[in-house]
Amino acid sequence: MEKGKSIILVTGATGQQGGAVGRHLLSRGHKVRALTRKPESKAAKELSRLGAAVVQGDLDDPASLEHALEGVWGVFAVQNTWEAGVVREEEQGKRLAEMARKKGVQHFVYTSVASAHRQTGIPHFDNKWRIEETVRRLGFPSSTILRPVFFTDNFLTPWFKPGLMEGKLLIGIKPSTLLQMIAVDDIGKFGLRAFEQHKEMSGRAIDLAGDQQTMPKTAEILSKAVGRKVEFVQVPIAEVRKFSEDYAIMLEWFDRVGYNADIPKLSREYGIRLTTLAEWAAQAKWA
Repeated sequence: MEKGKSIILVTGATGQQGGAVGRHLLSRGHKVRALTRKPESKAAKELSRLGAAVVQGDLDDPASLEHALEGVWGVFAVQNTWEAGVVREEEQGKRLAEMARKKGVQHFVYTSVASAHRQTGIPHFDNKWRIEETVRRLGFPSSTILRPVFFTDNFLTPWFKPGLMEGKLLIGIKPSTLLQMIAVDDIGKFGLRAFEQHKEMSGRAIDLAGDQQTMPKTAEILSKAVGRKVEFVQVPIAEVRKFSEDYAIMLEWFDRVGYNADIPKLSREYGIRLTTLAEWAAQAKWA
């Protein structure tokens, strides 16, 4: 890879993971092509301001992907289960990998999910494992799999933030369950490492986590950050299941098994200082 010359295509560029990887690559002078369905969005314009070449494209549109992959050295691939659904996400992930291989992409980085390889029975974990297997089968000159755990940044989304603003951390897991978490910006750091050290990182599949907390302790930490008392409220799993069977299966797995990333080893091995929940919450934009 030639810094500033080799093009890296970042999918999901206006989302959480793609956005973090794109920003870290741009901060180091890399040439980023940012794929988005909405090039006029605020997030896309910000990436353009930072130096990215923003291109319009859709993971469901092979023609747009072929155009976006033209002359590309590396790809950062991410799909969104909650937007696409389990079946379509798998189709998108496999389609992108297969097209990238045909277009001669040299280094392919796929962001999966922690424990995808452990036969969890969670639909949106198992489909990512099948995408991983496709990436490996295609035999890129080099490739890396990143497997993040639950995002701390999820607490800022409509799934959690409205409740937090009313003083309640609403989630359907037991108070004793330790949930591993990672700040999305840390995923960006590993994404940068996966491209800059692509030879060293080739063939690796890395579970990423930066902290682990029970939900009562999480509520205590978030209370300090948001400036009001937050209490943990365990949502009945039957209520979660009304919203999403897939999500309910995941929460039951968190209680029964859970992620198993080795956080101290991760930091030592890659020299990346991982962000704790308290550190993330203190700088998050709660207003």
